[in-house]
Amino acid sequence: MDSDKINIFWFRRDLRLEDNVGLFHALSTENKVLPLFIFDKDILEKLEDKNDKRVSFIYQTIISLKKQLEEMGSTLLVKYGHPTEVWKEIITSYNINSVYCSHDYEPYAIQRDLAINNLLNTSKISFLTFKDQCIFEKSEVVKDDGKPYTVFTPYSKKWLALLATKPIVCVESNSILAKGLIQTPPMPIIPLQDMGFNVTHLAIPPLTVEKELLLKYAQKRDIPSESGTSRLSVHLRFGTISIRKLALMGNSYSATWLNELIWRDFYMMILYHFPHVVHGSFKRQYDNIKWLNNKIQFERWCTGQTGYPIVDAGMRELNATGFMHNRVRMIVASFLVKHLLIDWRWGEAYFASKLLDFDLSANNGGWQWAAGSGCDAAPYFRVFNPYLQTEKFDPQLKYVKKWVPEFQEFTYPQPIVKHELARNRALEVYKQGLQEV
Repeated sequence: MDSDKINIFWFRRDLRLEDNVGLFHALSTENKVLPLFIFDKDILEKLEDKNDKRVSFIYQTIISLKKQLEEMGSTLLVKYGHPTEVWKEIITSYNINSVYCSHDYEPYAIQRDLAINNLLNTSKISFLTFKDQCIFEKSEVVKDDGKPYTVFTPYSKKWLALLATKPIVCVESNSILAKGLIQTPPMPIIPLQDMGFNVTHLAIPPLTVEKELLLKYAQKRDIPSESGTSRLSVHLRFGTISIRKLALMGNSYSATWLNELIWRDFYMMILYHFPHVVHGSFKRQYDNIKWLNNKIQFERWCTGQTGYPIVDAGMRELNATGFMHNRVRMIVASFLVKHLLIDWRWGEAYFASKLLDFDLSANNGGWQWAAGSGCDAAPYFRVFNPYLQTEKFDPQLKYVKKWVPEFQEFTYPQPIVKHELARNRALEVYKQGLQEV
């Protein structure tokens, strides 16, 4: 062993020290570890909103992570640039044995990692990646013939069967930090403004989930006026909490909660095996639907001015907070696609620009589910009735009154479309589009 060589652990979607698989493996060798985070220009330059809440969340998290590491006598190397250029600089600055990180399943990330792997190989540096952000990945849960599942229910049954034979194990990455980290003075971090973004101070949901919430989760999770969900989706998105820790709690206290985590794995698996879903329908024949794509109606949907209180409440919550209750996400998505006949990709892109917990696989999967174009056994003629959804999930209008206080005033707009007419129109347009395939 060359005692001067170091390992680098590259934080990406795993911004925590606890139960971090890649970090654990990096620390388990004889080489000291230098932690790294890269603010990726390839991603940031595509963001039009310079008040993007996700960038502020990441920045706040990185500052916190850096502080934790500096309290141990180490630091976090923070870079800003195109990853390939950043790595060329790092290779010349450090004597590196291996680079460790976690798997990422999005098409951009796969291409990025392939380029970095090739670059590191030219300098004889190992590039080692590990499963961290899901319980089962890629081809771990497949049909008996080895092909990926495309329907959730059989996938979930196989997932649970596999879990019974492969218990969840958390790694003790936190406990070996002190002896494994490189000891170095604090390093500076580039100000967020120098990357072209404004600082947005966020009220971050706590990194905890109570047993009581899980025990009542199945009964309360669909009620948007209740605190019946954990609000941990943003932490799962950026890996500030361990998926294994949460799955263990779900396995102990709530099958419904665990089922939501299985959905998360399912959509990651779909994205990995069927990357065409990023730009097109999972069921390709649905790309033949003739969308109306009325820009004025789309703007009214975006701003919460459709005349449907439950839809408008959801959109206003999203615009104000970067969050929307999951039941309401389904309602507003169905409304855009079925009532207004606007391409699901328009809605998906709007959610992507606003959601603090935006995750490509889950967002894409949810929108394609609403459009009927995704990996779902239900037929296309499922059209949510916003009035019935309100009666069922917000019967006392607590959620509506919070976000649309003027819904009974003359100033509140009339419904943008009539429900029954919109439903019939959607069924006809879908039927025609699918017949023409």
